[in-house]
Amino acid sequence: MKNYLDINKDAWNKRTPIHIKSAFYNLENWIKGECSLNSIELNLLEQVKNKRILHLQCHFGQDTLSLSRLGAKCTGVDFSTEAINKANELNTQLNLDANFICTDVYSCLDKLDEKFDIVYTSYGTIGWLPDINKWAKIISKALKPNGKLVFVEFHPFIWTMDSNLSKIEYSYFNSSAIIEESSGTYTDNNAEISYKEVGWNHGLAEVFQALKKAGLEIKDFNEYNYSPYNCFQNLTEVEKGKFQFTSYKGMIPMVYSLVATKV
Repeated sequence: MKNYLDINKDAWNKRTPIHIKSAFYNLENWIKGECSLNSIELNLLEQVKNKRILHLQCHFGQDTLSLSRLGAKCTGVDFSTEAINKANELNTQLNLDANFICTDVYSCLDKLDEKFDIVYTSYGTIGWLPDINKWAKIISKALKPNGKLVFVEFHPFIWTMDSNLSKIEYSYFNSSAIIEESSGTYTDNNAEISYKEVGWNHGLAEVFQALKKAGLEIKDFNEYNYSPYNCFQNLTEVEKGKFQFTSYKGMIPMVYSLVATKV
């Protein structure tokens, strides 16, 4: 899949204008001051004031700019031109000082000349990347000594299931690219867009081993039986901001988080 970047970039350029207008991202209230970060990542990020943070796969920059509002010195990276254009627009509108770079993860170090205290990435990111070892090496190279990765992601178990979450359809392991023709998007299943997308499943062991090989030591790891986002079919909000699959009632992992430091 040598052209997977072009395929996925087209998909995200089509999604972005719909996401910007969606209730899911609630841009109007966020502009007024709401923070887009969830308690999971906020607790792991801890004190960010004056920290230099690299946010990988930042979409149109809500989390990046939320961190900037908290006093961090942020750089957001995303390969979608539509997303980065909106991120820059919001950065100017809010009079913040974040920096946004339009590039894919594997090429981002070519456009960066600094080291970071924190690399942050979250929710639906690594599934678009074929090589997790390369991802981990880039994170390690981007970090200062003793810098940390804060990573929150949807659990690989749920990516094994079909779109109705009724049966196992895909391998838990990274055996091959998953190529699909899709329509709509997670903020609006009926959105009038269609596109192809290419993804890969990455099990926990694959992620852990890649970070270890890259010189990162895992300091914290947790699994959660809920998603902070209502972005899958057949979810029930069991508490405010906590969504579980209706059929499984908290029986399966939906999200995991880890913190790793550069040795």
